[in-house]
Amino acid sequence: MRLVLLGDGESPHLLKWARALAPEVELWAASSRGFLAGFDACVPVERRLALHTSPRFQGGNVGVLRSLPVLARWLKQVRPDWVHAHYLTSHGTLAWAAQRFFGVQTRLVGSAWGSDILVAPQRSSAVRWLTRRVLRACPLTTSDSLHMADRMQALGAGEVMILPFGLEAMPPLPADKDDALFFANRGLEPIYAPHRVIELFASVAARWPAARLVVANDGSLRSTLQAQTQRLGLGDRVQFTGRLDARTQDAWYARARWYMSLPQSDAVSVSVLEAMAHGCIPILSNLPANAELVHNGRDGLIVADIDHALPVDALEALLKHRGEIARHNHEWVRTHALFGPAVQRFLTRLRELQ
Repeated sequence: MRLVLLGDGESPHLLKWARALAPEVELWAASSRGFLAGFDACVPVERRLALHTSPRFQGGNVGVLRSLPVLARWLKQVRPDWVHAHYLTSHGTLAWAAQRFFGVQTRLVGSAWGSDILVAPQRSSAVRWLTRRVLRACPLTTSDSLHMADRMQALGAGEVMILPFGLEAMPPLPADKDDALFFANRGLEPIYAPHRVIELFASVAARWPAARLVVANDGSLRSTLQAQTQRLGLGDRVQFTGRLDARTQDAWYARARWYMSLPQSDAVSVSVLEAMAHGCIPILSNLPANAELVHNGRDGLIVADIDHALPVDALEALLKHRGEIARHNHEWVRTHALFGPAVQRFLTRLRELQ
């Protein structure tokens, strides 16, 4: 099977797909930007196309569409059996337009990443129209949550495979954690509401003198968040690390008892799965996909949008069962959210559809 991955080659998530697919198919890759160095090990340079556009986080990426003629010419030379587009409102649109307007002879399969289904189609009727066309052009799409799959089918998708974007391998369950350490690593952008992470941590810090928060990742709100911590008197209790390599991030997961992820919109987050695999107790926003992962008050905490403080009593109740919760969350990920078996199911279905 000759398959083209189409997405952002500078994303570690697309690289993760490439590592999983490379042993199984004749893999090619096209990126709206460039490629991470890790692609060298799984997709030869001669099988790659870098379009070198500059997609913006908030959308409106007309520049990406201007690369369509170059992509279409390349796809006609490659002649793939499948073009597998990641993030449907940008790369999915490129794949659909190459097929629809440039006569590229291939079949499309799409993987939704979250905001391409849960947010972007709500922004305008034009984006919603494009999303519908892309979904209908794909005989198969993937979703990492039941909630997002329902939204995709409401937009016109046919067959949707629930495919957790989980872990490539399970980490060992840490023997010792810091009960006062909180960790957060979602992007420092408005959709991930990092200001709420700071706000809710402040409510715990007022009751727990030893409580500390580590904020990893980066984004447009970093300076605003640093000013917020100073204003709240938390400058010596909140650490901003910037983006972390995988090994350093795993070390923070392993040390932290608590993991905070409070986005305004999300599907199943791989970061949450990673934290659970390391035995963290998740503190999550009140979103449908999070309810697929956590039973509120039993193995984590779901925070309502209107809450301005964390219920410290509830955290202390969870701490009484921290060992049991860590083992449960670790085992849940091992059973339900490993990436390799999910990719094998995906490939089996693609072969059936050929």
